[in-house]
Amino acid sequence: MFGLFKKKSVHEKLEIQYKKCLEEAFNLSKSNRSESDKKYKEADDIAKTIEKLKNK
Repeated sequence: MFGLFKKKSVHEKLEIQYKKCLEEAFNLSKSNRSESDKKYKEADDIAKTIEKLKNK
């Protein structure tokens, strides 16, 4: 309850975006393989950004 109005950090926002991309990629893999590959690539780019933030 005390964290109700707490703003999310950049790292937390990227984690949420990463998980969302992976979920979308999985769902697309059932119908459109090329779009799924694009989403996996986007998720990979987000993961690399997260790693860069961790190393700073």
